[in-house]
Amino acid sequence: MKLKLKQITHKLNSFEASVESLQQRRFWLQCLRQYTIQPIYKTDGKLMAVEMLTVVNHPDDASIRIPPDRYFASIPVRHRLLVIEEQLQCLLTQESLFLEYGILASINIDGPTLLAMKQSLSILDLIDRLPWVRFELVEHITLPTNATLARIKEFGPLWLDDFGTGMANFSALSEVRYDYIKVARELFIMLRKTDEGRNLFTTLLQLMNSYCKGVIVEGVETRDEWLDVQASPAFAAQGYFFSRPVPFEQLETVLVHLS
Repeated sequence: MKLKLKQITHKLNSFEASVESLQQRRFWLQCLRQYTIQPIYKTDGKLMAVEMLTVVNHPDDASIRIPPDRYFASIPVRHRLLVIEEQLQCLLTQESLFLEYGILASINIDGPTLLAMKQSLSILDLIDRLPWVRFELVEHITLPTNATLARIKEFGPLWLDDFGTGMANFSALSEVRYDYIKVARELFIMLRKTDEGRNLFTTLLQLMNSYCKGVIVEGVETRDEWLDVQASPAFAAQGYFFSRPVPFEQLETVLVHLS
């Protein structure tokens, strides 16, 4: 009798866990997505690119925002691919603007999703149609490498995001030659606190430049920070000093104002 009760209790617990898991999956898949853009400026003041960012809202209350990293970590790769395709389709609608202003558009992507894209013919077709789109790896992954190549041909030139945090470090640079590398604000702010740190920042960027076409400093929020970036070996910068993220629908207005 006790054994049967244990078996029944185990089945009930398993059932409750599966129901909870199903509810969680439904929650994440029902979240609402919107897209914003944030400009990236060369150190000479010219507009280089805009980064496409995802805003995730609670399915029952659009005023409640959910951290994008939590959202993408909670949905399966197949659904992340749908988001990437959705972003590419959005960019396609504004192709003429990107060609007219001669700028790039970047999209964040994680390692497993990047590799899964190789099996998505619809996404690969969009990438071929949008040669001005770049993918930013938001984490370090091991990819096949060839020292003579600066790109993985299926995806175009790749960027590395958030250098200086997590696993995005020099071990990543030895495996893939990235087009541009973005330095995380945390590293930038930490090093600019002291004279020794500022010198180290200059040396670090000089070294990083040997691994890529240029370094982009993230999170520039003040004029002094921007002047520091301009005085460094950095190629470009991004942050609230230039603009907070604005709705993608305002792209044309933003380009007219910023370029």
